This record gives sequence, structure tokens and C-alpha cells, in this order.
Amino acid sequence: FSIWPPTQRTRDSMVARLIKTLSKQSILSKCYGTLPSDEASSAARLIEEEAFSTVAASASAENDGIEILQVYSREISCRMLDTVKTRASSTATSSVIDARTAPQTPSFEAASATTASEDNSSTVTES
Repeated sequence: FSIWPPTQRTRDSMVARLIKTLSKQSILSKCYGTLPSDEASSAARLIEEEAFSTVAASASAENDGIEILQVYSREISCRMLDTVKTRASSTATSSVIDARTAPQTPSFEAASATTASEDNSSTVTES
């Protein structure tokens, strides 16, 4: 019985789990948003392949299979987090660019900010 390398079935299960994590509501998506299914699928395959290649290249016969599997798992987690952070920052950047080029229309947030600043200015003048 050998833990490393994982079977293709195990690797496929990892990819399926990554797709679900990247494309469905989760703790991660609350911070960084979700990816569309097709984008999540290609990102998950790339994350798993890169993590597997990195760990396989550094694994040696002396290493315990469990330790190697833990490194593989950490690699996947780090790469997944990097992927969602990168996508979130690029989405935020494109939103800022879109906001600059879009016709200016009043928004609820802008109206609330104006009202809040007016409320604060009247409080400051009274003191």
C-alpha cells in the first residue's frame, strides 16, 4: 500500500473538489467571490497539475508518503488561494476601470455617503 503518488482516481477527486470549492458558495467565496464553472474547471486542473508536478519533482524515496501528501495538499491550498486572490484583484481593477468609463449615474452608496457626510458636518459645526 502506497500513499504517494496518489492514484488518478484520487487526483480526479481532488480536481472535482477544487471545482466545487471555486464555483460554489463557501467561506472562500465570501471573501473572493466564485468562479464560473468553466473557469473553475480549468483553474482546478491547472492547480492540481502544478501542485502534483512540484511535489513529485521534490519527493524522494526517503520521504514518508504521508509527509509528501501533506506537502501536496498545502501546495494545492496555496495555489487555490493565489488563484482566487489574483482573480478578485483583477476583477476589482476591471470594475474600477469600468466605473471610470461608464456614464455617471447616482447610486445608493453615493447618496448614503453624501447624507452621512452632511450629517457629520452639521454635528461638527454645532460643537
